Amino acid sequence: MKQGLIKFLAASLILCGGVSAIATFPLVAPPPVNAQDEDTNIRVYKQASPAVVSIQSRSGSGSGSIIDPKGLVLTNAHVVRGSTTVNVILSDKRQFRGVVMASSRNPDLAMIRLEGVTTNLPTIQIASSNGIQVGQRAFAIGNPFGRFAGTLTTGIISRIDSDRKLLQTDAALNPGNSGGPLLNSRAELVGVNTAIFTTSSVNSGIGLAIEADTVKQFIAAVQQGTIANNPTPAIASPTVLNLDGNAIASVLTASDNTLPDGSYYKAYQFQGKAGQSLVIEMRSNGIDPYLVLFDSTGRKIAEDDDGGGGKNARIAVTLPSTGKYTLYANSYEVGQTGSFTIAGRLSNNFTSQSNIEPTDDRRIILQKNGILGNQSRVFARDGSLFEAFSFNGRAGQVVQIELVSSDFHPYLVLFAPDSRVLQENNGLPSRKNASMTLELPFTGTYRTIVNAFDPNGKGAYKLIVKTVR
Repeated sequence: MKQGLIKFLAASLILCGGVSAIATFPLVAPPPVNAQDEDTNIRVYKQASPAVVSIQSRSGSGSGSIIDPKGLVLTNAHVVRGSTTVNVILSDKRQFRGVVMASSRNPDLAMIRLEGVTTNLPTIQIASSNGIQVGQRAFAIGNPFGRFAGTLTTGIISRIDSDRKLLQTDAALNPGNSGGPLLNSRAELVGVNTAIFTTSSVNSGIGLAIEADTVKQFIAAVQQGTIANNPTPAIASPTVLNLDGNAIASVLTASDNTLPDGSYYKAYQFQGKAGQSLVIEMRSNGIDPYLVLFDSTGRKIAEDDDGGGGKNARIAVTLPSTGKYTLYANSYEVGQTGSFTIAGRLSNNFTSQSNIEPTDDRRIILQKNGILGNQSRVFARDGSLFEAFSFNGRAGQVVQIELVSSDFHPYLVLFAPDSRVLQENNGLPSRKNASMTLELPFTGTYRTIVNAFDPNGKGAYKLIVKTVR
């Protein structure tokens, strides 16, 4: 991800440790409790918290606000980045499948529609930015670190950034608060929490929220149909992309096509078949590369910002259907121009990447035969070979993953949509079979790694991912 002082609040892998020094001081009586302030805290929380949700997506965890009783949820775009569906958990523990119906990188906002809503849901009203003043009380409710849903923190509006349409607050915000509401004393949304200003990964006392008027403009644009989750502008003459592994050079310029957020992009097309393995990278020293892949119907298949290391983008996916695919070479920052290279490989032969093996078993999500060999990727840590495959799963689904080989000692790793290692298995004691059965915690795209326990291990393997229940 991009380095710097502004850090998005989507929950990520943060490991904290160390020893804290403990000093002793004379006992000081705590300040007296202001009963009026306490009553306000309680009232705001009781009124607003039922409409604050937790969101689990392939990008991690975040928060959101229900703004319509039929099930419209407002959050940050970076919370749902790369997802067409997410898992949404209400304060009463009910869970809904959410469809990402619109997203925008500038402003960093997204709209989710909940499926299966049969009764009116609690909502949060949106205030006007006109009445917001520095010094007024502010309340934040969200799911910090993706583990503490329904957490309330309080503070004040400490600054108004009129140029960037942001509110600054000292109410504690941490990773996982992204997309949650910043509220006034009437429990109205005055901002959508989006970032913290910090040199580390924790709260420093400066939080940033997108102001209410910008939020209203975004909602109006969604209702008018001018912002969608899968923007596919008409392309007059996309470049044919030969996925032969050779890098081609190009330049994003101000004369290129633009996405709805104003960012420039170049479009490429290629023919693909169901089951083929696609790996493609976009690299640049001048811009922050961003890749988006669509199938022949215009449905977004994958997107990536920093998966190629540093600021480089990388997509690795198994094509779901046969047809013409469209790839956007884009920049993460709106308005960026500059040179880049793009290279990729589309494989469908047994010796380089794996093929899908035909099967009539409907429980099977993914089945591949392959070979760890010269075309495989290499782990820098130990030099062992590996191949990565993705599959879509839903929260609560129980799957069994099995890796079998008679040529090497299998090692199997499963990553969650937020890139966290969920489980791994080294094939002991059989040394020929590594397997795991587990309940998936999130809805999203999971990644399984086929690896050898021995750094020198190579040869044929079979991978099966199937639903148990």
